Amino acid sequence: MSRRFPVTRPADDARFTFGLVLDVARVLAEHGYPSMAESYDGCGGDLLALQQVLFSLIYGTDVSEGHLS
Repeated sequence: MSRRFPVTRPADDARFTFGLVLDVARVLAEHGYPSMAESYDGCGGDLLALQQVLFSLIYGTDVSEGHLS
């Protein structure tokens, strides 16, 4: 079975927005994980980590290490 991700990263992908990150955070909360919707100490760090993980999955780049997969 072939994978669909990562995809080739366009020069300017208007789909990868902070709104996408918030949508995924809401879905996680709907499935019983802690909400990132309200402000709390560490919220920014959690949302940034989620954004990095999504970027890595979608584009195949390990942004935490600065390497391409």
